[in-house]
Amino acid sequence: MFGLKSLKIKNKPDFLVMVIVFVIIGFGLIMLSSASSDLAKIEFGDSYFYLKHQILFGLIPGIILFFLASNFYYQNYKKFAIILFALNILLLILIFSPLGVVSGGATRWLTLGPITFQPSELLKFSFIVYIAAWLSGSQKRKNNFWEGCAPFLIICGLVGFLLLIQPATSTAGILILSALIVYFASGARISYILVTFILGLILFLTVSYLTPYRWQRITSFIDPTQNTQSSSYHINQALIAIGSGNLSGVGFGQSTTKIHYLPEPIGDSIFAVIAEEMGFIGSSALILGFLVLITRIFILARKTIDQFGQLLLTGFGVLIGMQFFVNVGAISGIIPLTGIALPFISYGGTSLAVFMLISGIIINISKYN
Repeated sequence: MFGLKSLKIKNKPDFLVMVIVFVIIGFGLIMLSSASSDLAKIEFGDSYFYLKHQILFGLIPGIILFFLASNFYYQNYKKFAIILFALNILLLILIFSPLGVVSGGATRWLTLGPITFQPSELLKFSFIVYIAAWLSGSQKRKNNFWEGCAPFLIICGLVGFLLLIQPATSTAGILILSALIVYFASGARISYILVTFILGLILFLTVSYLTPYRWQRITSFIDPTQNTQSSSYHINQALIAIGSGNLSGVGFGQSTTKIHYLPEPIGDSIFAVIAEEMGFIGSSALILGFLVLITRIFILARKTIDQFGQLLLTGFGVLIGMQFFVNVGAISGIIPLTGIALPFISYGGTSLAVFMLISGIIINISKYN
């Protein structure tokens, strides 16, 4: 009881996390205005269409969510964790109803009245909260197979299935790996972690092999010089853009690949635009900012005195770090292309709002620990 009461003693929020998050967001909006200007002019006759849309449907809701989350006592999420997760699962199922929106061959968006959003982005919040609450609620869930590992596999299997059929393979991989690391951080047996990882890897390779476009991404990664006008086109254009930036970049707004050559310049390829316009110095500064942010989150996790807070911070830190690595690694040719967004920066209102919500929760945990 003494420990729970001591958690309610407020301290100052962690200003380092707050400053880095808003600096990255500000930088992202500036780079989005450059990456999207020509595309927006061609498609809508307004060079700032995508920027205004990101501010209206991403930044403004995100600021509201950040403020609310930073002032909402994080322990209360344990009470609603299963409800939030269940509602999110329902939203994922509704995607395949008439309310779902198909775009680019994927069914990832849901329309409820005037609002269109991606439930898979919301899952990055609700799934981590649920897993952290579930694992911090019982010791048996960490060292008993039938009460811990088996239900964990079922939960991850459900989430993975609903994401794979959208398809959102990269999101599924990042979320399940994040949950697995949270499971490990909770004190689960290494054997359970290995079983889960091996089963997930077998499933991923099987699904990739059975779906031609996923397998092409892997073969294009192995040899990007083949099929340069089809399956390897994206990675080659991204590497050309990154290489064109040299040390200091070609200058803000001066990218040439973003106009006609680079696919998804405002989405998963925005890092290539940043590297081309800001060069090695600018892109390295962005990488350093993310590294400091992720490191600080893990430091806060070590300082946190209750397990729920520790697991929340661990999950959110891994989520941000893994999505950042997957995006930058894929667009730089380190790993196969994935189609995953760059956190806080890529175009997408739901993604920005959710990551700002997560940042607000991180700030709130830092106040009480």
